Amino acid sequence: MIKFDNVGLRYDAGREILSDLSFEIRKQSFQFLTGPSGAGKSSLLRMLFLALKPTRGTISVLGRDVASLSRRDLPSIRRRIGIVFQDFRLLDHLTTYENVALPLRVRGRSEASYRQDVVDLIEWVGLGSRMHASPVTLSGGEKQRAAIARALIDQPDILLADEPTGNVDPPMARRLLRLFLELNRTGTAVVIATHDFTLMDQIAARRLILNESRLEIHD
Repeated sequence: MIKFDNVGLRYDAGREILSDLSFEIRKQSFQFLTGPSGAGKSSLLRMLFLALKPTRGTISVLGRDVASLSRRDLPSIRRRIGIVFQDFRLLDHLTTYENVALPLRVRGRSEASYRQDVVDLIEWVGLGSRMHASPVTLSGGEKQRAAIARALIDQPDILLADEPTGNVDPPMARRLLRLFLELNRTGTAVVIATHDFTLMDQIAARRLILNESRLEIHD
């Protein structure tokens, strides 16, 4: 679904922070992306989300060479890739329901066409009782689940999550992991960027390990 071929990334005239990355994110796969702080996990996620272009090499997404995509093509491709940001990026003046529905509302969909889908998704992540709450009243785990629901409202083929358990306690981390696994079983490919080895050790999953600008893959 996503293929990197000898991809490198540098900022300005500095050294490459990512070098010679060649790997694939396969359909319906589940993997952790890990490595020490500053290894480039967030930069790699941004390239996976098509928010950052490589300095060299090629990236193909859903069979399309990213370099050949026009600005008009980009939004439709990116809708196939959901992302959960480390800082949630929920809008405080909107309720949980409104935050989750926002991607559809921005595209001009009528509320009648998506209301039940949004409600069902919020209930699936366990926030049915917080449907109309403001983000400022939500706990860290509740904010994370709301952000996951928003990333899933477009039914993406791939979900990227940047340190999704970084702001929650261990029981909530396990609950979030179960959500990601359940989502993966429904057919969505999942990439979780994390430095939490306790989380990774709970399941046997592929690991993409960044270290000193290079990528090691442990299947």
